[in-house]
Order: sequence, then C-alpha cells, then structure tokens
Amino acid sequence: MTQTNSAGTHAVGDAGDLSQSHSRKDLPLLILGALGVVYGDIGTSPIYAFREAMHIRPGATSSDTEILGLLSLIVWALTLTVSLKYVFFVTRADNNGEGGTLSLIALARKTFTKPPAWITGLGVVGAALFFGDAIITPAVSVLSAVEGLKVVAPDLTQYVVPITCVLIIGLFMVQRFGTARVSTVFGPITGIWFLTLGISGLAHIFNYPEVLWALNPLLGAEFVATHVSIAFVVIGAIFLAVTGAEALYVDLGHFGRRPIVLAWFGMVFPCLLLNYFGQGAFVLSVGVENVESPFFEMQPEWALVPFVVLATAATIIASQAVISGMFSLAQQAIALNMLPRMVVQHTSETQSGQVYMPQINSMLMIGVLLLVVSFRSSAALSHAYGIAVSGVMVVTLTLLLVVMWRNWKWHPAAVIAFGIVFAIIDGGFFAANASKLFQGGWVPAVVALVVASLMASWIGGRRRLSEKTRRDEVPLQFLVDNLSKKKPTLVPGTAVFLTSDIEGAPTALLHSLKHYKVLHEQNVILTVRTSASPRVPDDEKVTIDAYNELFSRVVVTFGYMETPNIPKALALGRKLGWKFDIMSTSFFLSRRSLKPGPKSGGPLRYWQDRLFTRLAKNASDATEYFHIPTGRVVEIGTQVVL
Repeated sequence: MTQTNSAGTHAVGDAGDLSQSHSRKDLPLLILGALGVVYGDIGTSPIYAFREAMHIRPGATSSDTEILGLLSLIVWALTLTVSLKYVFFVTRADNNGEGGTLSLIALARKTFTKPPAWITGLGVVGAALFFGDAIITPAVSVLSAVEGLKVVAPDLTQYVVPITCVLIIGLFMVQRFGTARVSTVFGPITGIWFLTLGISGLAHIFNYPEVLWALNPLLGAEFVATHVSIAFVVIGAIFLAVTGAEALYVDLGHFGRRPIVLAWFGMVFPCLLLNYFGQGAFVLSVGVENVESPFFEMQPEWALVPFVVLATAATIIASQAVISGMFSLAQQAIALNMLPRMVVQHTSETQSGQVYMPQINSMLMIGVLLLVVSFRSSAALSHAYGIAVSGVMVVTLTLLLVVMWRNWKWHPAAVIAFGIVFAIIDGGFFAANASKLFQGGWVPAVVALVVASLMASWIGGRRRLSEKTRRDEVPLQFLVDNLSKKKPTLVPGTAVFLTSDIEGAPTALLHSLKHYKVLHEQNVILTVRTSASPRVPDDEKVTIDAYNELFSRVVVTFGYMETPNIPKALALGRKLGWKFDIMSTSFFLSRRSLKPGPKSGGPLRYWQDRLFTRLAKNASDATEYFHIPTGRVVEIGTQVVL
C-alpha cells in the first residue's frame, strides 16, 4: 500500500529563505508589516515596565545608582533574551518557514522514530500557557494606555476602566471581519509609535547623558547583589520589558526571518533603548520621589493628549496581534488532534493564515473583561503578566535544545553550554514571576491548567477511543476479500467512507452493509492525516491505492496550517487518473455517541472520560470542518462505551 510521506523534505536552516521568494521591492512592505504584527506587544512594554521596576526599589540614599542598575538590567534583558536568543537562534528553528511552539514540537518530533511523550507534553504546556498570555496581554496593554488619562486629566480617573472595557469589546467585535482590511495601517501606526518612543527618549538623554552609564552590565549585577531581598520581585518587573519576544517566532511564517531581523535591529531595538534611557534620564533629573508614571510624565504638556491616543492605538494593535496568534495556535492544535474541532472561518481570500474562530474569540473577550474589572489597574495586572510568557520561553528553550542536538547536529558540549546560560536567564525570569503567584500570577496559571487539562483529556480520550474502535473493527483487507468473492447488490455512484484507522474497515461501511445490504460501484476508504509540515504541496497531498475494482484506499494529507477541504483534495485525484464527480458521490460518516465507562480505571480516568465525552459532544460537525457538502453526507450513528 502506498504511504504518504507526511513529514516532507526539510532541512533546518535559515528561515530567511522564505523571504527570498519575495522580490526586493516587497522587503520594505514586509518590514513595515512586521513592525505592526510582530513587535506590537513588546513595543508597548515601555508604558509600564520601567515604572513597575522603579516602584519596587526600597528608596535607599543612592537613588542614581539604583536607577542606573534597573536600566542596565532592562538593557541586557533585551539584548540577551531578544537579540541573542530569539533573533539569532530561535528564529532559525523554522519548520518549513513556520514558527511557534507547535511548529517547534513538530520539528523536534521528526528526528524520532517514536517521539517520546514528553515532547507532546511540552506542546500541551506551551499552548496552554499561550492561552493565559492571550488573556492577559489585551487587558494590561489597553488598560495601561488608557491610564494615561490620569496624567492628562485626573478627574477622568473613574472612567479609565469603563473606557477600557468599551475598547476591548469593540476590539473583539471586529475580529469577525478579519485583519486583512486593517492590517495595512498596523505597520505605519506602529512605525510612528516606535519613532515617537525614540525621539521622546532621545530629548531627555541629551539633558542627562550620564544615564548612558547604564550600558555597563556590572551596574545591573551590582543592583541584584545589593538588593537580594527584593531581587526576585525586581527581576519579575524587568521581565515585562521582554514580553512579546515570543511573537518573533510565532509570526515567522507570515514575514520570513529577514524582515523580522531587519525591523528589530533597524528600528525596534534602538527606539526601545532610547525610550528606556530617556525615562531613566527624566527620573534622575527631576528626582525619583517626584515621578509616578515616567512614560507619560516625561512628555511635554502639549503632546500628552495625542501621545495617549497614539499609545492606545499601539496597545490595540498589540492586542490584535496576540488575538490573531491565538486563532492560529488553536487552528494548529485542532489539526494536530490536541483540541476538539471548532468553527474556523477564513477572513481573507488571499492570505490563508488569516482566520477567525468565534468560540475562541468569545472566551478570550469574557476572560479579558473579567480581568480588567477585577484588577482595575495595569499595575495590579502586571503581577499576573509574567508567569505565562516566561513559562512559554522555558518550553521554547527546552525544545530548541532538542532541535540543536538532533536536527542541527550541534556538539553535545555546545548544546549544554548554551542550555546552561539561557536556563539561568529564563529560569530566573520564571522563578521571579512564579513568586508573584498569590499577587495575581495565579490567573494565567489557572487558565493554563484548565487548558492543559482539556488538551490532555482530549488527547488521552482520542487514544482510548481509537484503541477500543480498533479492537471492535474488522480488518479492511479481510472484508474486501470476502466482498469480492460474494458481491452484494451494487448501486451506481461512488461512496466515500471516512476513517482514521488505515487498517480497519470503517464502522459506517459495516453498518451500511448490515442495514442496507447494498454496495456502491466505487467505494473509497478515505483517511485524513495531518503532516508534521505546515503545508503539503498539491502533488503530495493525495495518494490512491486500488484494492480491486470495487475498493480503493485514498490517503489525504494536509499540513497543520491548512484548512482541511476534502472535496478540493479529492479533485486533485483526477491528475492520478481517478474520475471524481462530487454530484455522484456520497460521503458516509460515523457519528459516535460516547458513554463514560465504569470507574474501574480510577477517579481520574473516569473524570477524564466524562470530560472527553463532553468535549466530543460540543465539537464542530465533521461535515462542516472538512467542508463536505451537506447534501452529499450520510451519517450512521453508533454508541461507544469508553
């Protein structure tokens, strides 16, 4: 039987090769697009990162030294974590041009004949943590920008939370229209934002150039050494400056590595540094005790209102980026059988990656609004921000080490050395944020735990269902041989029977023979697979193997970034000599009614089976998910006790 090579051909290298498919004329547009989509999140960190770090300091007499130490920690956190780890290394770990935690998992699993369970486990943890991040980011970003009203007009303080809620509701309501229509303005607005950050910071650096001493990493080390009692809390605040770094990798497939790297070193990194140094210079020049929110207070009075408006626009763009990323991640998780099927709507006819998922959108909106109403300030929310992001970074580092060792063939000593350096950095960030668990950090932790439980229950339930179904099914070859010897009544047309088991006879086929006592002239046993690659070329998507004149085996392979469309895929079979006509084809699907089994497996197993049953009932219809015309579908129900 012909098997599809689902992994495809892949050589680990520079993801920038993807951008080579674009002409040089496209490069400026790709860079501009990367500014809006990739760097929106990290670009809004100056609003609150230095403010939170500054408020933690104990107010010792050597205020200048403390401020310089905090700035030094921010500078080197950005340099080591973003510029070195992500830009130079993580973005090179592309899976056929795609990035993100699930892409990294697919890349790592390719090197194993039988991938270990802990790699899939890391994928579950990483995806669950990203869910937590997707709820926190819009809340803290938009709220921190609207809080600029307190500086403009203190009387408006009571309206900060209501205005934030209105903006967030509006943001989620427009998701159904997709980002295609508004994405062209994301880049320019974010570009103006970064230029404004750099210029506003540069003006204060000229007034207090001594702030540049913060480039010395020893000042940061000295601050940690002399403030051991608050070191963890300070590091947790410093981490806010690098939140959003994961977007460099998540959005790799949208732009390619080269535009992302050029945008970082050409504009984002310099402007961020200038603004942080500018905030430090402003604080040092007017006195620490006289500053509450340096980001807004260092602006000239005439620029405050437009600055608040621009900051709000930038935070909305940053929120849009993480929401779109959540849709993409959920779509990948569904394709990799880590989550039940959900409705996926494509919002662009030209860009396949732009999708809208109503169920995910509603859950995110409710979660974000609850956070804003509950915490009521970005300062309180900042305590909840870091655990999810730092956890994703630890997962990314672990999988990257596997890729370095098994894919890139690095010497084990080099892998260990790299791992030790960044395990100290990422582990320190995670530990610092974990120390804020009872100050709000429990929020993303609980969200991640719930999502991880759902994913683990779904993966385990599917495995147990597959094992039970396989035990009850008749071997397909045995059935084909018997039917060729004693043919039942034949009716015109083609019947397509969907099954996930490539060796067993589909349940729908067995029940059709049992109840109808007829067989179609052409019978196709169809199995849909998900490749470890993001996309599968059309000439590799379909394989056909004929058993005899009555039965054929068809395997359709979709990339995990593709939307499964069975009719379109089967139409590709015409190139292989198969005459496919949708109007003379009937699709037979098995609709299983699941019942939890006895409690013999223990309370945990029983609870997981009940959860899996509930998830399966709420999963989107297979007909809609696979884009099969409803008028051509016959569903045959069966009951399965887990």
